[in-house]
Amino acid sequence: MDFNEFKQSLQDAHPPKNVSVYLESLWYEGKGNWKKAHDLVDDLPGTDAASVHAYLHRVEGDAGNADYWYRRAGTTKPAGTQQEEWNVLVKRFLK
Repeated sequence: MDFNEFKQSLQDAHPPKNVSVYLESLWYEGKGNWKKAHDLVDDLPGTDAASVHAYLHRVEGDAGNADYWYRRAGTTKPAGTQQEEWNVLVKRFLK
């Protein structure tokens, strides 16, 4: 699956099969279901989960919590828009 196919799948009722939990989370956020997206990564360890978690709290508007998760991910908040960050994360996890 490539990036354009993933974006197109946002028109579907269910996320694509056989994608990582990170992509599934980003898919749900892309559909506007922040809670489901957050629930999928909330208790996962590691920097990949922290990256998605940080992005989700950025979308939520909780800058302090987002900054905490960016630090856990070993990075800082990207300078670009939230949509640009979503694109980068999706492309990262599609590789």
